[in-house]
Amino acid sequence: MLQISSKVFIPDKEIEISAIRAQGAGGQNVNKVSSAVHLRFDVEASSLPESYKEKLRSFSDQRISSSGVIVIKAQKYRTLEQNREDALERLREFIQSAMVVRKKRIATKPTKGSQQRRMDSKTKRGKTKISRRPVSPDE
Repeated sequence: MLQISSKVFIPDKEIEISAIRAQGAGGQNVNKVSSAVHLRFDVEASSLPESYKEKLRSFSDQRISSSGVIVIKAQKYRTLEQNREDALERLREFIQSAMVVRKKRIATKPTKGSQQRRMDSKTKRGKTKISRRPVSPDE
């Protein structure tokens, strides 16, 4: 059972974990041992509260398929058990991050003083550049 928060749990039967062969270097065991983990979690068919499902549906992330299945591949460690724990921890963090309420941005305008200072600095910079120009003989 995976604990998401103090009141929200995911039963083990809702999480599908399969062992696959890890990519990359592995020596003699690379073609024999399946130590990586492929985790699949169907959000729609889960027992998560509706608020969690709604947030996960609206979450735009490449780990969620169009059918609402979260897919996580863990191959960081050399053992199946460690990769399994890593995949479950990443699923927990993913669901928790979807539930974080983001602060709404308030659009602001620059103050009159800051606008005036900006225009003054631009004028001053332009005058400096003009004063660096070579003097033409006809003036």
